[in-house]
Formats: sequence, C-alpha cells, structure tokens
Amino acid sequence: MINFNWKNADSSILGTQHGLDVQREFSLYKEKISGIISGIYADKDTPGKWLAWMNLGYKEDVVKEINEYAQSVKGKFDNILVLGIGGSALGGICVTEALLKPYWNINNKPRIFFVDNIDPDQINGLLDVLDLNKTLVNVITKSGNTAETMSAFMIISERINNKDNIVVTTDKNKGILRKIAAEKGYKSFVVPGDVGGRFSVFSAVGLLPFALVGIDIAELLKGVRDMDKALQNTDIEQNIAAQNALIHYLMDKKGKNLSVMMPYSSRLKYVSDWYVQLWAESLGKEVDLNGNKVNVGPTPLKALGATDQHSQIQLYNEGPNDKLINFIRVGKFDTKLEIPKVFQDTEIAYLGGKTINDLMNAEADATRVAVTDYKKPNVTITVPQVNEYYMGQLLYMLEVQTAIAGALYNIDTFNQPGVEQAKNYTYALMGRKGYETAAQELQQKM
Repeated sequence: MINFNWKNADSSILGTQHGLDVQREFSLYKEKISGIISGIYADKDTPGKWLAWMNLGYKEDVVKEINEYAQSVKGKFDNILVLGIGGSALGGICVTEALLKPYWNINNKPRIFFVDNIDPDQINGLLDVLDLNKTLVNVITKSGNTAETMSAFMIISERINNKDNIVVTTDKNKGILRKIAAEKGYKSFVVPGDVGGRFSVFSAVGLLPFALVGIDIAELLKGVRDMDKALQNTDIEQNIAAQNALIHYLMDKKGKNLSVMMPYSSRLKYVSDWYVQLWAESLGKEVDLNGNKVNVGPTPLKALGATDQHSQIQLYNEGPNDKLINFIRVGKFDTKLEIPKVFQDTEIAYLGGKTINDLMNAEADATRVAVTDYKKPNVTITVPQVNEYYMGQLLYMLEVQTAIAGALYNIDTFNQPGVEQAKNYTYALMGRKGYETAAQELQQKM
C-alpha cells in the first residue's frame, strides 16, 4: 500500500511554533474523525449527498461496457481527442501522463490529445495536424451546457461526417448533449448523477479515455477498492487520508494556508494539477454549513521535483512560513539509467557510476531534510511504483482526504457556487437567451 509519513510536521522536529504535536492531536480528534469517517461512509449511497464517487471502484458493469467498446474500436483510429474542461479533463491528463510511456504520442497509436481550453491558436494548431477521419472524439460534459467544451465540439463535429468518430460522455437522461447524442446516434457513456466533476476520474469520464489507449482500468479500480477498504477504518492512527486531512486543517489554523503538491516524478507531474482543482473547488468556501461567513480554504500550489528545486525552494526555505509541502516519492522507477564514468578529472566525477534513479531519490530526500531544517512543515507520500494499481490508490486517497477535510471545516465540500457567477456572466456576454438582464448589468460594470 501507499505509505504516508508525517514526521516532518511534528513539533519534536519543527518546534511548537511551526509544528504540531501530531500524536496528541490524533488523540484529541480521535472521536471527531471517527464520526466523520463513519458519516461519510453511511451517506455514500444517499441521493443528494454527492458521495456516489465512493462507489465508482465497484462498478464492474461500467468496466465491462467500456472495455467492450474499446475493443470494438481498437485499431480503427490513429488519434483519441478528448474535449473537456476542469474535472472532465484533469483526471484524464493526470492518469494518461502517469501510465502511458513518456512521449507516447511520438511513436505509439492511438495518440491521445486533450482540448481543455478555448485558446483559438491551440485548437486551430491541433486541427491543422490531426486527420479527423482517423480520430475518435470523446466529448465530455455532464450538463451539456459547458460553453468551452460545447463550442469546441460544435467546431469539430461540423468537420466530421461519420457518427462512429464521436463518442459522448454526459448525464444519463438530461442536457443538450444527451439530446444531441440521441438524435445523431452517437455512442454514449454516463456521468453518474451524484458525482461532481472533480470526483469523476473513476467514472466513464476517465475510464473511457484510459481504456481507449490500453490502460488497464480493472487494475486501476482494484487499487481504488483496496484503498477504500483501508480508509473505512475509523481509527485515525490507521487511516492515512484522515491523518493528512487533519494535519492540513490544523496547519491552516497555524497560518500554513498554502498546500504544495510536489511529486518527484515527471510522470506524476499532473497529479498536482488534478489536486489543485480537487482541493481548491472543494475547500474554498464563503459560508459554512450553518450559514456563517467563514471564507475558508487552504490554497493549493503545484511544484515538480527536482525541477522546482531550482525555481521555488528558495521561497519555501527563506520566504514566509505559510506552507505545508506534500512530497510524493516513487519507491521504484520502471527503468534504470546509469551515469557513465566520464569527465573523471573534473568536479563532476562523483556522479559517474551512479544512476539517475539514485540522483532523483537523493534530491527528494535532501529537499525534505533541507526544508525541515528551515522549520517548514512537510509530509511525504511514498508510491511503491507508478502503475495502474497505485495510481488508483493515490487519487482515491486524496479524494477521501478532501472529503474529511471538508467535514473538519464544516463546509459543503461538493458545491462550487463561486464558479457559477463567472459562468453566468459568460452566458450573458455571448448572448445566451434568458441572460439579457445580466448582459445589461455587465455593460455597466465593465
């Protein structure tokens, strides 16, 4: 299983100003955490609680349907093009970047591309190099109203004549995309009703693109299930998601309101991007469950080891002590790369005969110790290997951690009212029917 180490957040290492008496806090919050975990698992089947994502690891029928479809189109397309934004794309990017071979799109097929923004130069550039006749387009939006995704789909669908080149992932019953799929005869998959976008990576939103490029989705969900069993333990001493949630919550109270995600693996780089949305949209809230104005939420930041040792660590070490750093360390890389014994009469001779693997893990360990020397709290998640099984464990652990943290803050973890205002203004500016008054108000504010 994945390992979690909180030692460098403890006051025995950092002192009382910047550290926590972690074992004492675990004891003080033991009953509260137990109640939160019990409550989350008791509510996971309750409509309206938005916890249905906790059941996704057990949906064998979905895995079967997706694998059958992936097998039916195998070898028919050179490219997979995913249209989505936010939770409809970040999980897909995160997992494919982790589990496919580095630089997959250069020499492997099907290649996979994500259009997760509406930059005209990006979209035009991609359309210039893709043969859409050899491309399977997966358009993902639960509501069917996502302006960014649907505008890209409108552009691309006009250029595709064969309905078999389009597969839709959307709500089971409602929304304009569901209507379009029925009218056009597109193959479709379902985004479960009680699953929010940022928690949808283990639904068809993520599983379909993964299966289309050969990722073992059954093994991915086996990791989810095994982690789920471990996280049902209500004892915080045995529950790593609860431990990290509580440490983040208490560090926030000590002024450490920035949560840095820093994997030491280029393949895990986009875990940070996925985590930023998960943490920000879930925990950044204006009011609590009692209607009190609280304006809470630690701000997530992304970094990559060892790259960002040369761009951010200076700030982490000597700047304000307002961060909790989450290191992710890989136990075993898939390959080994030796450093040859050359330049033996120079100052870099010490590197000869070692491996890049040794250097990466030395950098990870050295940075952990260095930031701790500067009294900067940090925790470490160790992933034994980057594969389907452990990716399932890692992402699901972070999802449950988020749910527990939201309960500690006493906020609605699963809504996102702060996002809707800008969406409504966009509708008004683009002339959507029903938003005329908003458009008039906007003209006065701009």
